[in-house]
Amino acid sequence: MNEIVIAVTGMTCGGCVNSVHKVLTALPGVQDAEVVLTPGQARVTYDPSRVDRATMVQAIVDAGFGVAD
Repeated sequence: MNEIVIAVTGMTCGGCVNSVHKVLTALPGVQDAEVVLTPGQARVTYDPSRVDRATMVQAIVDAGFGVAD
C-alpha cells in the first residue's frame, strides 16, 4: 500500500469533509482516507496497482471540490 496527501480546496464544513471521504473510499483500491478541514487535505492509503492519483483527483473534482497541486 502507498500513501498520498492531496490538498483539497473548497471544503468549508464537516459535510464537505464527509463528502470527500465518501467519494475517495468508494474508489476501488482505496483502503482508507483521512480527510481534514484544516489545512484542507486528504491522506489516502491506496493500492497503486488499482487506483492512481489522477483518478482520486477526478473523484474529488466530480464531487464539487478543487485540488491544489
